[in-house]
Amino acid sequence: MKKVKTIVLSGYGINCENETAYCLKKGNSDVEIVHINDLLSNTKDLMKYQILVFPGGFSFGDDIASGRVLANKLKFKTDEIYKFIEGGNLVLGICNGFQVLVKSGILPGISDSEHAAHKAQQAALTFNDSGKFEDRWVYLKINKKSKCVWTNNLSKLFLPVRHGEGKFFCENKILTKIKENEQIVMQYADENGNFVGYPDNPNGSVENIAGICDRTGRLFGLMPHPEAYNCPENNPLWKFNSNKFPIGTEIFRNGVRFAEENLM
Repeated sequence: MKKVKTIVLSGYGINCENETAYCLKKGNSDVEIVHINDLLSNTKDLMKYQILVFPGGFSFGDDIASGRVLANKLKFKTDEIYKFIEGGNLVLGICNGFQVLVKSGILPGISDSEHAAHKAQQAALTFNDSGKFEDRWVYLKINKKSKCVWTNNLSKLFLPVRHGEGKFFCENKILTKIKENEQIVMQYADENGNFVGYPDNPNGSVENIAGICDRTGRLFGLMPHPEAYNCPENNPLWKFNSNKFPIGTEIFRNGVRFAEENLM
């Protein structure tokens, strides 16, 4: 049986590609780690794959702003990624990858015109309210009404964050559309699922937003790192609550399963 084919990007400061590839392989995908330049130069035929992943790290040293340089390269150097998206394929962006998806205009993608939706930046991820790099595990509540295929059957997670620019915000009219479309996928919460402030919300994101999807649920970006929770012992509280919160690899397994059922 043919396996779902995934590209995981690497290069220029990205540093989570190996853990990300490992999680996707555990989810039964055939994974290839590909340098950014090979994607931008069309050396790789993106349309032969079903999933594209932008891992965490510090692409291009976070020059100008986190994810900005790579976002600009995507936006002005190639249209292939938009053809890939409009072909019904899946995209995942984690931490710096989420920043890239937002700053390139790929997320949240709420315009009436699908192609236009993936061109203009409509939101931002900027400096944490704390004014410092936040590095710890957080509780996350999953929106069960969301169409996000990556979080299917998940209701709560416990994952690490490590970022200096994770505060999600946008204009009120954009936020209203995101909420109306149920594009908020996960939100920072306390252990009981209550929406509270710092430190449970590590960056001050509006509506405690930790991750959003596009209107189809196929494109997903999140600040926490599911790839860092790839075995129970990674959880600092694994002896106490490892059974209460699904392992991070479930997110990747969901994406691969959706691709198996709909894109093969």
